Amino acid sequence: MKDCWEKRTQTPLLILAVAFGVAYAVPIVAPDATPWIHELCLAVEWVVWGAFALDYAVRLALAPSKRHFVRHHPLDLLAVLLPLVQPLRLLRLVSTLLLVGRRARMAPQIRLTTYVAGAVVGLMMFGSLAVLHVERSAPDGNIKTLGDAVWWSFTTMTTVGYGDHAPTTGLGRVLAVGLMLSGIALLGVVTANIAAWFISRFERDDAVERRQTELLEALTLEVRQLRAEVSRLSAPASATSAVPPQGEVPAAPSAPRS
Repeated sequence: MKDCWEKRTQTPLLILAVAFGVAYAVPIVAPDATPWIHELCLAVEWVVWGAFALDYAVRLALAPSKRHFVRHHPLDLLAVLLPLVQPLRLLRLVSTLLLVGRRARMAPQIRLTTYVAGAVVGLMMFGSLAVLHVERSAPDGNIKTLGDAVWWSFTTMTTVGYGDHAPTTGLGRVLAVGLMLSGIALLGVVTANIAAWFISRFERDDAVERRQTELLEALTLEVRQLRAEVSRLSAPASATSAVPPQGEVPAAPSAPRS
């Protein structure tokens, strides 16, 4: 039942994740938009949160072990229990992306590559929006536009840190720490993925080489056995042709003519 529910809700949750991303981004990118747009975006966020909460409750009810499910889905639980804390609203989107990634029915290599690429883009985009929302109204803040926020997110995730743009508020620095740790973690995942790919490729090549060596050895053994069998069968025939048949006298040599 649980697998069936997760399979059926995979696509709707992905659509809700996209809707939440748009609803989160519009008020930040367009702060001067009409009030009804802001109210609509807020309503979409609450609807998405309600859908996430319902999905979590259903999966918890269908799980064989409730304690095991809660222990292995901490982000989903945080996304449901902490909807009012402004920075943690992003966890609803992150948990949905994690959920979709866990349910993807793809090869591990493709799934990991897709997950890393999506995580990088998602963290950069929503990290930029979050820091812009926090720092734009700060008196001493120097991140005032979306371009500045994207540039800051890129340099922070790659741990370059040029220093031309930096958060000045406490919440902005918390976001910076989260982006830095995420960038290091994703870099480690990419490095481990590349190393695992090379190791698996080398192991595959070694297996093919061992298989070819075994085939050559087996073929060599068969050739030796065939040679021995041919020698055994041809030896009596040679001996028989050298001895004259029984009762037959060999012809005397003819005398030379004068």
